[in-house]
Amino acid sequence: MTELDPAEQRAFAQAVGPVATLRRLSLPHLDGLTWLFVGPLFLVLLAFMVLPAFSVLVGAVRGEGGHFTTKYLAMLGQAQYVTALKNTVLVSFWSAVLGAVLGALLAWVALGPHSPPWIRRPLMSFSGVASNFAGIPLALAFLMTLSGTGVITKLLLAVGINLQALGFSLFSLSGLVLVYLYFQIPLMVILFTPAINGLRQEWQEAAENLGAGPWLYWRRVGLPILMPSLLACATMLFGNAFATYATPYALTSGNIPLLPLQISAVMSGNVLSDPQLGQALALLIIVIMLITTGLYVWFDKQSSRWRV
Repeated sequence: MTELDPAEQRAFAQAVGPVATLRRLSLPHLDGLTWLFVGPLFLVLLAFMVLPAFSVLVGAVRGEGGHFTTKYLAMLGQAQYVTALKNTVLVSFWSAVLGAVLGALLAWVALGPHSPPWIRRPLMSFSGVASNFAGIPLALAFLMTLSGTGVITKLLLAVGINLQALGFSLFSLSGLVLVYLYFQIPLMVILFTPAINGLRQEWQEAAENLGAGPWLYWRRVGLPILMPSLLACATMLFGNAFATYATPYALTSGNIPLLPLQISAVMSGNVLSDPQLGQALALLIIVIMLITTGLYVWFDKQSSRWRV
């Protein structure tokens, strides 16, 4: 075999370099059976995610005559939409923070290494059901328990506790946060359980052999390891609450301005119908969802360093 001199090797590398780059950027090789199952998934993603998102993007910057315009994007600065964005962020933020903290503590107490085995399966089964229990059934359940005529409201009133006198209302932002926690906490349990299971017992034993107590172990070892997973799950809870529509609509009939409810109002309203404005509002939600997904991927990548 004839060996190439240095000049010929450099010329060969320059010729092959772009080809190798294209090969690295091409789709991974998949066999026919894999494409049989993965192909329909790609078609569903294309039909129900990519194409609608592209349609929203085009509709938000297209005027009635088909020309380019930023009129509808500029309308997002109007007071009612700023208020709706502020309320949506507040409800999503507090439901995500409280859901992440309470769900993480529940997952650790019930599913940690020192928890009783009999509670694991019932808790995970309940979490799977409750995390998907939203919309009209959830709103009706809270109306029957914590509204002015709800069962728990009357029971508390009978023992001298008046929720309305204490300033609580189910039809307020704090009431929405409480309702959201019903599905946010179980979702946090499901998302955070793999991180707890990945916390090795050997790390705690090694810390104890070096003289670290429980507080020092959690402050210097346990929490730093779990923190990226905790933040990733909290980010996912924020996105989950931000796009929630059916529950606040059924509970408040749209009296509390939230971004998903504003989209419904301008897309299907008989008087204020404005599809282009609705697409501009939807584009705002898509941008926030992309930021949320990016943060989740980054936090999840940070937590993957400790996985076996």
